[in-house]
Amino acid sequence: MRDMISVLCVSILLAGASRRLVGDEPQSAEPPGADARNTGPVKPDGPRPLAAAEAAWQIDKQLQLELFDGKSPETPRSNDQLFLRRLALDLIGRNPTPRESKAFASDDTADKRSAMIDELLDNKKFGENWARYWRDVILARQVDPRAAFVSRSVYAYFTEKFNNGSGWDEIARDFVTAEGDVRENGNTAIYMAQMGRTAETAAEMSRVFMGVQIQCAQCHDHPWDRWKREQFHQFAAFFPRVQMRSIREENRLRGYEVTTSSNRRSSRYRRSGEHYMPNLKNARSRGTLMKPALFATSQSLRTGASDKDRRESLAKWMTSPENPWFARAFVNRLWGELVGEGFYEPLDDMGPDRTPAAPRTMELLAEQFVANGHNVKWLFRTITHTQAYQRDSRPRRTFTETPFAASCPQPLRAAQIYNSLVGALGISSRSSASRSSRSSSSRSRSASSNYLRSAIDRSFNFDPSLPREHVTRSIPQTLFLMNSTTLNRAIDARSRRTSLGRLAAEISDNRALTTEVYRRTLAREPSARELQTCLQYIDQIRDRREAIEDIQWALINSTEFLHRR
Repeated sequence: MRDMISVLCVSILLAGASRRLVGDEPQSAEPPGADARNTGPVKPDGPRPLAAAEAAWQIDKQLQLELFDGKSPETPRSNDQLFLRRLALDLIGRNPTPRESKAFASDDTADKRSAMIDELLDNKKFGENWARYWRDVILARQVDPRAAFVSRSVYAYFTEKFNNGSGWDEIARDFVTAEGDVRENGNTAIYMAQMGRTAETAAEMSRVFMGVQIQCAQCHDHPWDRWKREQFHQFAAFFPRVQMRSIREENRLRGYEVTTSSNRRSSRYRRSGEHYMPNLKNARSRGTLMKPALFATSQSLRTGASDKDRRESLAKWMTSPENPWFARAFVNRLWGELVGEGFYEPLDDMGPDRTPAAPRTMELLAEQFVANGHNVKWLFRTITHTQAYQRDSRPRRTFTETPFAASCPQPLRAAQIYNSLVGALGISSRSSASRSSRSSSSRSRSASSNYLRSAIDRSFNFDPSLPREHVTRSIPQTLFLMNSTTLNRAIDARSRRTSLGRLAAEISDNRALTTEVYRRTLAREPSARELQTCLQYIDQIRDRREAIEDIQWALINSTEFLHRR
């Protein structure tokens, strides 16, 4: 059995051996040429839609004017290894393979970064990666564990929409007007996560699609924004007729469906079909009847309007350019996820009485997002083209330091950790659905992979809307990485059935073996100091296979492996 003390010692040595990556030459100060594939539909009543590369150039120039006296920050551009790992984790949720890293490093064309952005956005894993992200955003705030019924369908919904290039406005309208079986219609996820409760549904629709925590005005006027209590309840009045109906087969609960009724039995006053703002001084009072109104634009409907009119009107008004919070919310969230810090923090708590970092830059990006038809891939392409995204990584800034001077490290989400482990250790990631067509060993590997994914989800998953400084490493996470039976089997360098075992048998040179383990685990080569530490450790242990096992364990337990720099 592995000497755990030696593992810890090597882990501390390797995790602590930080290095500053040397930056490439800075990007040109001249605007790039337009790329037709990056533009969306022309909006005649708004600004001219810009191609992603041109928009990125303007974003960088505006940031310099707002925050850096018109100059570029001192942080250098990231090198190719760091950029490729960051981009691959951000777009498709996994580390680049050694072959991909070598091909990118050997490519000497001037636009190779732009070409790689396009290639990864066209990869089907892009939709899968961001489908998991948005599934977690919605289900992290569920009010009942039965929300799991919608988990698979919302993942499938987002995967298809993101890979097909659907606009964020189309997706939002689908969610507001959703109905039907939650196991088949993923756009019912918010209703399912909140079990159709009127106030909770209103709060989540506002938070997810407008970045506004309007629920803070449910019982009193908003404590730090201008939203009034009446505005929250007017917004809630769009949803009182939505209800969840259980689906039972053979007296067993099989799922739920979103339905509507003018006589909703779960509303505050049965058979009313309307929403009432409670009288806080008299709990027995019926309260005040509220007409549906969107707080962000003051557009409203009459009381008594049908559910169809309510939700279709809300879907139209909420996604309209007249509602500035819709585009800002998505831009702020995506900028925060990719650059490491949002214009507003937390990402889902914006408001008219707070000033974002670089407000003019944010407005420029939001206006172009609208001009390009709320095209999700256009926004990813634009942000990843910016110098702000491609700069070297630095620790999260203090309150007094200037924002966006460097990229901020991000803790990996559970799915990214799972994918990175699968790539580093050669664990089979195939689903065990078609078991009859596989050998017993193949089924065993698939079962282990499924167990590993579930275990990582339990240990490492977090609410993506949380400020990243609130996401910290825990003792159970560390113990899982060190003691997982599945990982222990995969890091057996004595077996030719494992990826590490085959590497150890095929590569006789310790320097080359260590370098390959680094490439597979961290998508880079070891620094001179790290390589020296590893080679000395191999000599000290005198058991080459045991030593390379310890090095592999140290790397997957390192801070660098569990973060995107």
